[in-house]
Amino acid sequence: MSHEELFDTLAPVYAVGALDGDDLVRFEAHLRDGCATCEAVLRESSEAFADLGRTATPTIPPAHVREALMRRVATSPRPRRFRWARWAVGTAAAAVLVGGFSAGVVASRYEAKLGLVARQTAQAREQMRREQLTLRDEVAGARAVAELLRDPATRVVALNGLPAAPGATGRVVWHEKAGGRLYVAGLPTPPPGKTYELWTISGATPRPAGTFDVDSKGGAARTVAPAEDGPVKVFAITLEPAGGVPAPTGPMVLASK
Repeated sequence: MSHEELFDTLAPVYAVGALDGDDLVRFEAHLRDGCATCEAVLRESSEAFADLGRTATPTIPPAHVREALMRRVATSPRPRRFRWARWAVGTAAAAVLVGGFSAGVVASRYEAKLGLVARQTAQAREQMRREQLTLRDEVAGARAVAELLRDPATRVVALNGLPAAPGATGRVVWHEKAGGRLYVAGLPTPPPGKTYELWTISGATPRPAGTFDVDSKGGAARTVAPAEDGPVKVFAITLEPAGGVPAPTGPMVLASK
């Protein structure tokens, strides 16, 4: 039992005066040091017992129980024993009340902890799901690239960083009929409302080939569909508004020669 759990358990018992021995000494010393949590539990305990006293319905024991109790009292050789028994019964009743109250307090705290654990578990599962999807895409992309590289018509095109992103690099594994896959690294994280867009240039007009975001290290990989207007001469990447645009408007960050 931890330090905090110990005093949480002792506080309700102390509230009804049933704490004694080393626990009493330890708890009162703890109170003198000033503990807002235990003081709050004492207040809650006192209020709960007061409410219970006001709402409890008095009951009269059956006649045979009352008669048996009176005979025992009358024949008892030591009256102090009856006083001890009465104290014991009262203490037992208080202990039952304290136990119920403490159980409620502990249950509410554990419910809060269980709720936190459930939320954390859900977040972890969602993170794992996203990572599995990413890994699945990477595996599928690697298989597609391996298949492309078996064809002599496939070429690997290097993309060079431009002044807007001098530390960036890129590669396109490209087949004119099957398309290919883009890999980039070192790109800065786009500002809010911005994204990166790939362009293929076969003639005089750049054609949009898809948008993408980068990870925390500035890396990304995505599949690129075949161009529809002939062999691609140049690949380029620009920074554009989120969702992409039909024609380049932003600064160019990567381009092939």
